Amino acid sequence: MAGPVERVTERDPHRAGVARRVGVMPASDQPRDPREEVRAEIREFLSTRRARITPEQAGLPTYGHERRRVTGLRREEVALLAGVSPQYYVRLERGDATGISESIIDGVAHALQLDDAERAHLVHLLRTAGTPRRTRRRAPAASKPVRPTIQRLLDSMHGIPAVVLNGRLEIVTANALGRALFSPVYADPEGTPSNARFVFLDPQAATFFRDWDTVANDTVAILRAEAGRDPHDRDLSDLVGQLSTRSAEFRHRWAAHNVRIHSTGVSSSTTPSSATSTCPTNPYPWHQDRARAWSATPQSPTPPPTTP
Repeated sequence: MAGPVERVTERDPHRAGVARRVGVMPASDQPRDPREEVRAEIREFLSTRRARITPEQAGLPTYGHERRRVTGLRREEVALLAGVSPQYYVRLERGDATGISESIIDGVAHALQLDDAERAHLVHLLRTAGTPRRTRRRAPAASKPVRPTIQRLLDSMHGIPAVVLNGRLEIVTANALGRALFSPVYADPEGTPSNARFVFLDPQAATFFRDWDTVANDTVAILRAEAGRDPHDRDLSDLVGQLSTRSAEFRHRWAAHNVRIHSTGVSSSTTPSSATSTCPTNPYPWHQDRARAWSATPQSPTPPPTTP
């Protein structure tokens, strides 16, 4: 490619210490270099986003005789689309991201065609990479009791199953119908009812969720987004390590680096009485917890996609 590129910057990120991030690893306290971990996370996320976009999709010219060694965009092509120099983008993909501007993030997000969840995830990773000091992982925090006002609100939802989930997709509390609907999840032998553990470690999940693949994909994508948002969450790191060790289905999806922000959707499941429940879902953020309320509908012969 010849000719100058508009909005090109040669400014290089400065190296800096970073916070430890959540990755595919067993639950342990063995010391690891947090800088290398977050750099690996940024590299893997950006490279997987780059691999899924063809030059044609990006609006770049292609030539029939050209033999490409990559399935998606080359780094220099992303740099061209983002308006930065190839050298800068290479450093960015390696995790050297201190001091990166919003305009460059916007350019990279546009070049890689990131959606809102992916852009937010990238921002969280870059913010962690730019942390100027080593931050140790937080020890598991004691469970905070649900505020009485929230519990009263859930209990007042007569005829509607409602649950409160945290970022790790653990059920913090529920109303009576919510506990009945998710009774198999409440049977978690490890204590705190966990949707993620239920989906990947409990054989009942395949029959409980009518579209298990969609639920599994969404579950991992939500956990991946949470890992980028809060890389110091030791409980989340331990959960990812546990699922990675015990579930090949989880490992495969985690390696894809897909992220998702939970929004409205439809949940279709089989209740303990073998009835089919197809319910619209709506998330309501309450500080660091997420409440999702289900309004029950009659059995649907062709249920829409399921969400966790």
